[in-house]
Amino acid sequence: MVDKFKAIVLNQTGEQFSREIKELDKSFFKTGDVLVKIEYSGLNYKDALILKNGARLVKEYPHIPGIDFSGKVIESETHDFKPGDDVVLTGCRVGEIFPGGYSQLVKVKNELLVKKPKAISNKNAMILGTAGFTSLLCAFAIKAREELLLGDKVNDVLVTGATGGVGSIAVMVLSKFGYNVTAMTGKENKSNYLKDLGAKNIVARKEFEGEAKLLGKGLWDGVVDTVGGNVLANAISQTKPNGIVAACGNAGGIKLNTSVMPFIIRGVKLWGIDSVTISKKRREFIWSQVTDLVDFKLLEKNIKTVNLEELLNIFPEMLSGKTSGRILVDLNK
Repeated sequence: MVDKFKAIVLNQTGEQFSREIKELDKSFFKTGDVLVKIEYSGLNYKDALILKNGARLVKEYPHIPGIDFSGKVIESETHDFKPGDDVVLTGCRVGEIFPGGYSQLVKVKNELLVKKPKAISNKNAMILGTAGFTSLLCAFAIKAREELLLGDKVNDVLVTGATGGVGSIAVMVLSKFGYNVTAMTGKENKSNYLKDLGAKNIVARKEFEGEAKLLGKGLWDGVVDTVGGNVLANAISQTKPNGIVAACGNAGGIKLNTSVMPFIIRGVKLWGIDSVTISKKRREFIWSQVTDLVDFKLLEKNIKTVNLEELLNIFPEMLSGKTSGRILVDLNK
């Protein structure tokens, strides 16, 4: 067992914020009962914000960021996991208040871990990662119109920010459900990729960036919004009676300029998606559905794999909207 490992370490002294790759030993970890050798992590928008300046999410320094990871248990103080188990973790405030995935080793509380489905690899688990996990939560929120709320069948669904990590997988999963998916994107050169994922139609982001009408023409039975701001306001305005809007992102702004009209005239449901603090039972359910709903061979066409050093150079590109698809972090690269 190697006690030394590499990790990205964030630190802050006064106004001075730093990020660097350091060699650490296991004494760095003060809590947790399961030690995991991490194979893969990912770069999510929240990760990029934390890498920039802590994003007011990190409370104690020094700190290892990275809100998701997959890997193999090497030490365990609980009967729930044993050495050799492949595990995955998304959310649960790992990478925020607990040590995260940008590290070759991590020690976490056992209740935060989920056993990886045997049909997928650890690499595939992180090709999905927090982004894909969130996509599945959004897709099942849309499906709830039929199954939980006993409403009409879902036909037409809009996915905003469709070339991003969440959006691209949402397009795939919703199309697997049999829905007609319209993908909204600002990247016209990605139209063929989105159609390969299952999108029936492509619309330009600029069509959703103006001020929303109180009630627009009803176009969508469901919406997965990864953008926020005016894009979300327009999507709500265009949602059909009793439609569901699953909101999970704020890259386009945190303010929502809308009215009560879509909600009280059309019965639109605005469903906030939180992938961080959901129950372990729900996390296990979502991971159990992955094999049937995700085509990893297709997703691999839009995956970029980086090491820790490269990660420090690429995260600013995500903040400026210059990345697409899923960025995978290989801890052994």
